[in-house]
Amino acid sequence: MRIVNWLRDALLPVAILVLGAGLVVRFTHWVGASRRHGIDARLRALIESGSLPSEQAKRSRTVSEAVEWVVVALVYFIAGILSLERLGVPLTTLVAPATVVGIGLGFGAQQMVGDLLAGFFLFAEHQFTFGDVIRLSLPGQGTGITGTVEELTLRVTKLRTTQGELVVVPNSALRQVTNLSKDWSRAVIDIPVPVDEDLEQVTQTLRQVIDTMANDEQWRSVILGDPVVAGVESIEVGYVQLRLIARTLPGRQFDVGREIRLRAATALRAQGVASPSMGAAAPKPAAPGGPPSPAAGAAKAGP
Repeated sequence: MRIVNWLRDALLPVAILVLGAGLVVRFTHWVGASRRHGIDARLRALIESGSLPSEQAKRSRTVSEAVEWVVVALVYFIAGILSLERLGVPLTTLVAPATVVGIGLGFGAQQMVGDLLAGFFLFAEHQFTFGDVIRLSLPGQGTGITGTVEELTLRVTKLRTTQGELVVVPNSALRQVTNLSKDWSRAVIDIPVPVDEDLEQVTQTLRQVIDTMANDEQWRSVILGDPVVAGVESIEVGYVQLRLIARTLPGRQFDVGREIRLRAATALRAQGVASPSMGAAAPKPAAPGGPPSPAAGAAKAGP
């Protein structure tokens, strides 16, 4: 009889409580997925129309994931506490074991705690959000992993690279993050030109190329301001680098850069500007006992 009463008064309410918690979690996931689906649809429509997704929309998508994760964790925690209380387990006796377990988890799960703290500051400081193009690298280095943020939680950041790879990085491992799509971007293109060409004429041609592109209906809404030909960036062996700079909408600098390179190469080829030689070939060494090569003789000739 006591077992029947325990099953009715303790185990059955706990089973109902666990079932209810599971339903609440499922409902939370459904609401979160529906909200994210609506936000994703609006973001895709804006991108396809050539408009710029607002920072508020991207932040809403990111915050929805964080809120969903917090609600699920809170529901499980409350359900666990109520279940223990309903089963007659005195919670005061769990204080000491919980302290020991907490200390053990504190030492053993330092990485996870660091991930959660770093994720909290990512959300609080709005360093980057869903849909941003970022580059992860070591401090002081300009190279690293570049991709689009597909998911941002309190624990991990997921990037989709241009090759289609999904990179999952714990938030505590983010040492240097470069946001390539914050507010505005800049396309910087270096065009190599042979030193024996008329640089003034080539500069004028490149200026016409970027002016025509800036007035093009397809690119007018993407390019911010007037692109400029900054001039000679560097002088190398046999060629010089002419730099072009254009401000663009966030994340569109890559598309603009590719289009400028295509138009510049087409215009220069139409004017007969040949591709530069990126370096003179090294002279072949003379055979043992044989006469020196002409290139070697020319190199030695001099006053």
